Amino acid sequence: GTGTGLYGMLVLVLLTVFIGGLMVGRTPEYLGKKLGTREMKLVALYILLLPFTVLVLTGISVLTSSGLSSLQASGTHGLTELAYAFTSQAHNNGSAFAGLNGNTTYYNVLGGFAMLVGRFALIIPALAIAGSLARKPAVPETAGTLRTDTPLFTGMLTVVTVIVTGLTYFCVLALGPLAEHFVGRF
Repeated sequence: GTGTGLYGMLVLVLLTVFIGGLMVGRTPEYLGKKLGTREMKLVALYILLLPFTVLVLTGISVLTSSGLSSLQASGTHGLTELAYAFTSQAHNNGSAFAGLNGNTTYYNVLGGFAMLVGRFALIIPALAIAGSLARKPAVPETAGTLRTDTPLFTGMLTVVTVIVTGLTYFCVLALGPLAEHFVGRF
C-alpha cells in the first residue's frame, strides 16, 4: 500500500544514511537528527521482519501436506509458486502463479497472516523510529553532513535498495527459478 511503501522507503533512506556515515567516519544524521543504535536496531528489525515471515510461511507450506496439496508443480517450480504467493501477499494484495490453488482454508489463513504482518507489524518499528527521532534534539548542519538531495545520495540509495532486496530474496531465487533453469542444463 501507499503507507507501507512510503515508510519502507524511508527505512531504506535511514539505512543508506547510516552506511554513508560509516563510510566517512561520522555519526550519521538525517533531517538534523543523529541516528543512534536504537534507530538502527529498529531499521534492522523492519528490514528482517517481512522476509522472515515470507520464508517461514513458505517453509511451513513445504513441510505440510495442506501446503503441498494445492500445488500443481513440484520441485523448484513449486517452491517458487509458494514463495511468490507469500511474498505477494506480504508486500502487496496477493496474487499467485497459475499452478497454485490459493483459494483454500490453509492458504487463506496463512495469506491473511502474511498480509497482517506486511501491513500492520511493520508499522510498529516505523513508528518507534519516528518517535525516537522526534525525541532527539536537532543538531546544526555541518560540512560533514551527508546531503540527501544530491545525485550521489540517490545513487547510494538505489545501490543499497538493490543489495538489501537482492540479499533478502536471493536464497529463494537460487532455489527456485535459477535451480529450475540449470537443472535441465547439466
